[in-house]
Amino acid sequence: MSDLSYVRTEMLEQKAPPASSVGLVGWLRANLFSSVGNSILTVVTLFFLLSLLASMMPWIFLGIWNADSLSHCREIFAERYGDSTEYACWAVVRDRWDQIIFGYSFGNLNEGLYWRPLVGLALIILALLPILYPNVPRVLYVATAASLFLYPWLIWGGSIWGPLTIALCIIAGVFIYRFASRFMIMAFAMPVAIVGTALLIYFAMAPVAGALGSAVPIELQSVPSREISGFVLSITIGIVAIVASLPIAVLLALGRQSDLFIVNKLSTGFIEIIRGVPLITLIFVATVLMKYFLPSSVDLDPVLAVMVLVTLFTAAYIAEVIRGGLAALPKGQYEAADALGLTYWQAQRLIILPQALKISIPGIVSNFISVFKDTTLVSIVALNDPLGISDSIRSDSDWNGIVWELYGFIAIVFWLFCFSMSRYSLWLERQLQTGHR
Repeated sequence: MSDLSYVRTEMLEQKAPPASSVGLVGWLRANLFSSVGNSILTVVTLFFLLSLLASMMPWIFLGIWNADSLSHCREIFAERYGDSTEYACWAVVRDRWDQIIFGYSFGNLNEGLYWRPLVGLALIILALLPILYPNVPRVLYVATAASLFLYPWLIWGGSIWGPLTIALCIIAGVFIYRFASRFMIMAFAMPVAIVGTALLIYFAMAPVAGALGSAVPIELQSVPSREISGFVLSITIGIVAIVASLPIAVLLALGRQSDLFIVNKLSTGFIEIIRGVPLITLIFVATVLMKYFLPSSVDLDPVLAVMVLVTLFTAAYIAEVIRGGLAALPKGQYEAADALGLTYWQAQRLIILPQALKISIPGIVSNFISVFKDTTLVSIVALNDPLGISDSIRSDSDWNGIVWELYGFIAIVFWLFCFSMSRYSLWLERQLQTGHR
């Protein structure tokens, strides 16, 4: 009987995967048509989407961009299509885009001031780059520090020596902290430095800035806070709230978990009071009612009051998100920090907070997106956000009756900012991912 055994001496070449499991067909099969129920849902959804797009696309793409008024748009529609059908009158965006973006102070009333918010926005982007992306050159931290003082000067105008004097006072506060930390613990050195900086700003800023301004006058045309409007106002409030609320939220979250009774109760009380009141109520109180409790000599800046309240409101919500991240850490992380002999602040900076903040990224960014959209609530106190600008445009006889074009353009701009933040959040989560799926 012959031996029929066989031993293979070479490897078979790898075969290509089935055409139905790769490429576009594979993706469709895996994501849209993986089962009968999924296929039915996909077909029904596509039907409604196509029906919606079939009615929206002509209105959007057959619209008019060159017209002087809404009535002019209607005349063009009647001449072009010969019936009563109306499409989008995008001419209002083309005619008033500068008011929506820059407001009245930097808009078509003062076209020469366009450069100020544009330079300010570019400076903010440069300032955020080293914070958001760790691989960019460290020299951009100079832009980060400079933007804190130059952006307000570009928006509000006035003498440049006011912001620069504040910067010098803050630098002096850093030296006060370093000097005080040699003789007392950090918990007391920090309040001493903060109080010292505040006293320097209160007593020294005005005379020093006035003297420097008299010697070397460098100033921009002043813009009253009430005249700052459009997306410049929304972006300014949003940036201040986002940047300033995060460190405050970290301190509140740590304070709420502190074993010190007073620190714990003060942090808890602040968070619960702020979170228990609607933002629109706080804005109304800050700008309308607060002036009744202040001396008549105090001129309350409405935009500054709104920025402070929105920042505190955002910080209270983010503090709870961060506290959730702190609570999610295993107890062993705290014990490991103690075993290494780290102090409380060293443990928080090196071990606890980096992990807690990584866990909290989705919730933090979600709150940032919400607060940027909530900047439209300032219209309740007569500040002209983009929606307030749209109301004033619609009250003009030329554009009276137009609605969807203005709101659609404003919605697209808001969406671009919010979508960018959400995509950055996803990118950051991927960069910080250390586990295995």
